[in-house]
This record gives sequence, C-alpha cells and structure tokens, in this order.
Amino acid sequence: MVKAYPEEFRRDVVAVARKGGTSVRQVAKDFGISESCLACWWRLADHDDGIGAAAFPSAKAVEQVELREAQKRIRLLEQENEILRRAAAYFAQSQLPK
Repeated sequence: MVKAYPEEFRRDVVAVARKGGTSVRQVAKDFGISESCLACWWRLADHDDGIGAAAFPSAKAVEQVELREAQKRIRLLEQENEILRRAAAYFAQSQLPK
C-alpha cells in the first residue's frame, strides 16, 4: 500500500533538496523515499511556487484553454437559443385563432 506523506514533510524534503548540498539520490535515500517521488514533489513545489517552466504555460496550452472556454460558451449560447426558439413557438401557438 502507498504511504501518504504529510505536506509539511514533503515541503521539508524539497527544501533540503533545493539547497543542493547533496545529490537528489542521497536526499531521497536519507528520507526513505524514491528519487522519482522526490522529483514529483519538487515539480509540484516548483509549480506551486511559480518557479520553472511549469509556472509559465506555453502559448499552445493557453490557446487550448481559450478554445475550450469558447466551446463551452458556444454550447451555452446554443442551448439558450434553443430554449428561446421553443418558447417563441409555444407562445405563437396560443395566438392562433380557434
């Protein structure tokens, strides 16, 4: 079963690794975690702190987010348009002579 480490422990391990006094391998070994685990924590900490490439999304990523938002807005507007069309048809029927 996977061990869940407290957030404070993760921050401490990443802080020690960032100091650069020892290798990442040695830091991971000293704290009893794998190197890949430490690397993942480090990436997440960099992202949270706004450090590195992860903090600055590429132009393509920004465009993809904007495209998704635009597609959501289009779907919403199409739904609203359909509701208004049906409401107009419903009220138009009540105006017909009997």
